[in-house]
Amino acid sequence: MRAVVLSDDHQVLVEEVDDPILPGDDGAIIKVETSSICGSDLHLIHGDIPSAGVHPGHEVVGTIVEVGSHVRNRKVGERVLVSAVVGCGNCDSCRRGDPVSCPVTGPIALGTTPQWHGGQSEYMAVPAADLFTLVIPDGISTEHAILLTDILPTGYLGAEMGKIQVGDTVAVFGMGPVGVMAVACAQLFGPSTVYAVDVVPERLARAEAMGAIPIDATSAGGALGILEATQGKGVNVAIEAVGAQVTITDALSCVSARGRVSMVGVNLQMDFPFPMALAFLKALEFRAAFAAIPSTWAQLLPMVANEKLVLDDVFTHRFGLSEAPAAYDLFNRRADGVMKILLDPTT
Repeated sequence: MRAVVLSDDHQVLVEEVDDPILPGDDGAIIKVETSSICGSDLHLIHGDIPSAGVHPGHEVVGTIVEVGSHVRNRKVGERVLVSAVVGCGNCDSCRRGDPVSCPVTGPIALGTTPQWHGGQSEYMAVPAADLFTLVIPDGISTEHAILLTDILPTGYLGAEMGKIQVGDTVAVFGMGPVGVMAVACAQLFGPSTVYAVDVVPERLARAEAMGAIPIDATSAGGALGILEATQGKGVNVAIEAVGAQVTITDALSCVSARGRVSMVGVNLQMDFPFPMALAFLKALEFRAAFAAIPSTWAQLLPMVANEKLVLDDVFTHRFGLSEAPAAYDLFNRRADGVMKILLDPTT
């Protein structure tokens, strides 16, 4: 089969590779219908995470073509979406939909190591299929289904960890796909104002169309822009959806005393220069986490089905799998108004 493969020097290639095999009796093989490129995939090509030999892609919708003998609630022919994060599939944490807390393997992001290939390919293997796939109900579009594999649960986690109260002021840093989801989810909690911070004009315009107040961080920086917009008060909650040092520091800097900072942008630096004095003197709450994706499906799926969450136009570009190098290049440069890219494995 064909799959996106990352080279030793972080180049995006499309190569012929071996077909996947069942990852145990509880696993399944998925024929990929569509996959998408996530902002965290860029950590692989930037070298932030070792990537040689990795087959990326953790946002996947497809059809089951094979199941293991211990699979009970999935069958061949069903269209499913796949959780971006998996675990051992046997522990109490995994069984309650929280592979992030798996004590056996810890959280495993599919498509980030050579041991767990992703779905930017024609087929992919999924462990513990009963737990880490979800049958797509009628009426849920492919685009909305693929949002439920990763970025919508992540955006919701950002809002949830911020403990947003009715009337709060909220700043979301980064208007990429996760940040857009965070804005949409923050609005569910009844804040008085949501500010959207970015440097890309098209992304700021999109946030404004969603009802957020855009803050252009190009010249003065995000924290200063928020403080100017709030007459120096700062916000009650900051959601960081980038994972960069500057946006993390800005998020910590722009909240008021006893504010809450919720980080869902990925940053795995062990030596990150955390501004401890700032957090200590302002008595801040800070949380950072990966989303326990399966645990969110029961809550988020009805919101999507009933259009309580309006998520249209997130996918701005479509490429064939053979065009993946060009798709990655466009996504990396944030050019042509790109927000989210779908890859079609049939072309």
